[in-house]
Amino acid sequence: MDESSVRSKMQSSLDVVASDIAGIRTGRATPALVENIVCPAYGGTQRLRVLELATITAPDPSQIIISPWDKSIIGDIKKGIMEANVGMNPSVDGEILRIAMAPLTTEDREKYIKLLSSKLENGKVVIRQVRADEMHEIKKKFEAKEMTEDEKFGSEKRLQEITDEYVGRIEEMGEKKKAELLQI
Repeated sequence: MDESSVRSKMQSSLDVVASDIAGIRTGRATPALVENIVCPAYGGTQRLRVLELATITAPDPSQIIISPWDKSIIGDIKKGIMEANVGMNPSVDGEILRIAMAPLTTEDREKYIKLLSSKLENGKVVIRQVRADEMHEIKKKFEAKEMTEDEKFGSEKRLQEITDEYVGRIEEMGEKKKAELLQI
């Protein structure tokens, strides 16, 4: 078993989950809520993320400021955020976009917790799939007499330990995000 390869695959899955759950809205404004929204820029000829078009800041917990580098696309960014249907209503304030974050209702919090659980479970499934693929490789090597039975069981045990470690990390990220969602 190539442990570094397994860890690399699991880490990339973990990174995807982390960026995925960063986009879940909590009661606090953060740039992560809008940075990956795709906007049709320059008359629809290009589709770029807000992060690639502007500087995003959250000067306080209740608002996000988006300052486009090219002031001519401010309308495109606003339109992209509106079309993303993420519950945000940007307003143009001179050369910047301002998004006021309304406090979450109890209903919203419950909805976002369900969404969080779904995203976390998807991440765990991907981690387990990496484990299943590697288990298959271990079994093939054992059947081809490339490893002994002891090596096979040792590799399987180590693979399970690595899997448990990454699933634990996903659960830890989920607990932190859930605590943010429940914070009023």
